[in-house]
Amino acid sequence: MRRFHCLFEQSGTFKNEFKKLGYKAYDYDIKNDFNETDYVIDLFDEIEKAYVNEKSVFDTITTDDMIIAFFPCIRFENQIQLCFRGTMKSLKKWNNEQKLEYDLKLHKELSNLYELVTKLAIVCIRKNIALIIENPYSTTHYLVKYWAIPYTILDNDRTKRGDYYEKPTQYWFINCEPQNNLIFEPLELVEKKRITALVKDGGANNATERSMIHPQYANRFIREFILEESEVS
Repeated sequence: MRRFHCLFEQSGTFKNEFKKLGYKAYDYDIKNDFNETDYVIDLFDEIEKAYVNEKSVFDTITTDDMIIAFFPCIRFENQIQLCFRGTMKSLKKWNNEQKLEYDLKLHKELSNLYELVTKLAIVCIRKNIALIIENPYSTTHYLVKYWAIPYTILDNDRTKRGDYYEKPTQYWFINCEPQNNLIFEPLELVEKKRITALVKDGGANNATERSMIHPQYANRFIREFILEESEVS
């Protein structure tokens, strides 16, 4: 039976929906705030090791399995441009030297994350592991503008699949294709939420809030795009 490995997911949302559907699934993250992380590890370090063919967690993942990576996106999103330009509210009183020093710091972080997500894709291509990467979408998102692989699926309004947030989201399918199964049952009504305002350093005032996914959305996404038609009840 296929196993599903959810990287950078500590909430257990996708993992638990896979398990409800009868599959083995595991969460991997450096944190365990929800008591759902099965493997508390530094995934960035594991990616770096796998990229240079050193022993890593990727050695335990087979070609029959699938990885779903909710890759950290704080430096890829369009709001970060406000920080680079020094127009974020919390930076407006900074002098030019302070803003430029901050630009150097941000650019290093952006470069590091770009290298890591790219190395993750390369590792899975080399090992022939099915990989799905999830990230928010905007026309100015860094990976939309500066990555060799275009997104496979763009979900413009996640509430239409039963999520809390509209939040346009893109998915890259690497070494696999989306199934596009038809799901006929009606959605359970979910109270729509809004992502709250940003604060200093270009981050969200509640990063956990921004990353939460309703179980209904996870379940429908799994059955619509990941499982084969014969597996969908």
